Amino acid sequence: MTLTAAVAGASGYAGGEVLRLLVAHPDIEVTTVTAASSAGSRLGDLQPQVPPLADLVIADTTTETLAGHDLVVLALPHGHSAEVGDALSAAGDDAVIADCAADHRLTRARDWADYYGGDFAEQWTYGMPELLHVGEGAARAQRAELGATSRIAVPGCNVTAVTLALQPAVAAGLVDTTHTCATLAVGYSGAGRSPKPHLLASQALGNIAPYAVGGTHRHIPEIVQNLRVAGAGEVGLTFTPVLVPTSRGILATVVAPLTEGVDQEAVDAAYGVYSGEALIDVTELGSWPTTAPVTGTGRALVHATVDRRAGTLVALCAIDNLGKGTAAAAVQSANLALGLPEYTAVPTIGVAP
Repeated sequence: MTLTAAVAGASGYAGGEVLRLLVAHPDIEVTTVTAASSAGSRLGDLQPQVPPLADLVIADTTTETLAGHDLVVLALPHGHSAEVGDALSAAGDDAVIADCAADHRLTRARDWADYYGGDFAEQWTYGMPELLHVGEGAARAQRAELGATSRIAVPGCNVTAVTLALQPAVAAGLVDTTHTCATLAVGYSGAGRSPKPHLLASQALGNIAPYAVGGTHRHIPEIVQNLRVAGAGEVGLTFTPVLVPTSRGILATVVAPLTEGVDQEAVDAAYGVYSGEALIDVTELGSWPTTAPVTGTGRALVHATVDRRAGTLVALCAIDNLGKGTAAAAVQSANLALGLPEYTAVPTIGVAP
């Protein structure tokens, strides 16, 4: 039986990537696409990379338009998707809803007020199947929760890179998380499709530009939240994203002080937790993660090494911000919620050169 899907925000980068993946899904058919200012347009005029859906006409994003599907993916700006999701829930719609915005990610209203503002929405099930939970007994991943939900909060792209880089060390108690530093090289598509002067090619090409410096980036509380789930106590995070002149990709470099007596052998053992993860590859010493091999995929490349002289762990993670960072995570999590094989339509083969 083929399931039906609607994608809201289909004219944007995240929406377009969701469509690219879903059009290859053997069990899901995209029947509805919506947006705001582009309503009435032919999808092929805005997302020509998805020719099978070219003749779909973009509709207004309303409860009536989105209702009645098996899967609804919300690729809307922060602060808008909660209203849409709440309206669908109030109407009794039992679709699986995957929200690619931040509206349902955070557990603390204060964090939302500090970093986003506006009304706080309740947290939905977090859409990172590989997120480690540390409590009583052995660490476990997030998959079981996603298999028992119909409401999914897809993680932030920077959050995914930092979390996957550091969480095995946190779960094993190898680092002091009170002095964590994350510096990320980020492709321009992470800023969205809306035209802004600093995103013009004339400004971006040949330029490397930091942004949201000094603890102001909205992904900080989400990263802290994840590290606490993975077993951290107090988390002090210095987070600096830097735009680099590439369209896609994130390379996160995360540095944290080692706890007493930790060596490379202990680090390698801790990162063995990823040995069963189909989408996470831990690279060997000297083979550092880079973004090119994961472009267009739902994969992540991770490496962690001991800086003996500095007494720190250096953990790296490379992902495609639109792949594992957004759309692939949405599809992977939705598969679990729909009872489908987890990796269906999640691409693992990159594009080179």
